Amino acid sequence: MKADIRIDRVLFEEGADDYELASLILKRLNGVPVEKISQDTPRQRDDSSNMDKETLRLVPFKGEFFKPCPGTKNYICCGYQILNVGTNCPMDCSYCILQAYFNQPSLRIFVNLEQELVRIGRILDEHPESVFRLGTGEFTDSLALDHIAGWSKILPRFFEGRKNAVLEFKTKTDRVEGLLSSPYRDRIIVSWSLNSPDMASGEEHGAPSIRKRLQAAKRCMEEGYAVGFHFDPLILHPKWKDGYMRTIEMMDRYIDPQRIIWISMGCLRYIPALKPVIRRRHPGTHILDGEFIHGLDGKMRYFKPIRIEVYAFMREQIEKWRNNSGLYLCMESSEVWTESLGWSPKRSRGLSNYLDRRVREFFIN
Repeated sequence: MKADIRIDRVLFEEGADDYELASLILKRLNGVPVEKISQDTPRQRDDSSNMDKETLRLVPFKGEFFKPCPGTKNYICCGYQILNVGTNCPMDCSYCILQAYFNQPSLRIFVNLEQELVRIGRILDEHPESVFRLGTGEFTDSLALDHIAGWSKILPRFFEGRKNAVLEFKTKTDRVEGLLSSPYRDRIIVSWSLNSPDMASGEEHGAPSIRKRLQAAKRCMEEGYAVGFHFDPLILHPKWKDGYMRTIEMMDRYIDPQRIIWISMGCLRYIPALKPVIRRRHPGTHILDGEFIHGLDGKMRYFKPIRIEVYAFMREQIEKWRNNSGLYLCMESSEVWTESLGWSPKRSRGLSNYLDRRVREFFIN
């Protein structure tokens, strides 16, 4: 992973030089050509199959840094809060939703993050009775660009002492050096997106192997971090049960289950507009070969009985290893919860309360 990230040029948006983070990033990328551009510079790329992952754009972001994860009333949502630090990712997973955002090529880091944290801090401090679960892995990988952006230096310090909030770094990488050098552990969760070894090697292009991810998780766990795991997306493929069993067996080899705060599961789903993009950019993929239907949220999903079968199998295997793992489903109906996991939080507020209790158990006030 470390050797695969290459930045060939930096686009320096007008106004970025007002922020210290932009100057630090340019120093870390010493020798890389820098082009100053206006905020109105066209964002469309000429070739829609090219995500321009070798270009880094430093952006004084004017949008929302802190907002709820976009759920839907038709499925149970976990109440996660997004901390928006950048967009796009140097890896190239075949199923990635970011491929559909054709007007947003290149890797983007929001250089006014530290200034926005002041405002976010006020919001958190105004609600001391609430539990805020924040994460940076919604629109970018939390750690893939950390050696450039320095998120592991900025964010844990901000959360130190805020007893009503936790921050989750969600990643597919083994780039944990920044976190391991940080003096802060409290209220920080490091989580990994996992799949079967075959799906990781065949569909998660540029990402480290499952073994390397779990070895990185072991290092973080041994250094005092709480860890989490996300089997999302679970993808049907030949001998999928054997494949996911291999991943769980590796988890048993590397991970102390007592340090796991939660494990989520979600089957492959995608907006219809993403399908032709996947076909064009990843012509050899087989992830679209299954039987899909339109879900209540407009996304393409496996048939409900198939999803229930997958979740029930995963639950059985995980619970053989760790019965109290904080297992939950991402964006599923109460019926699917009940038939696959044997219980349901009934609604989004119920799932949010369940995960808030996990936070309180791991990080005692």
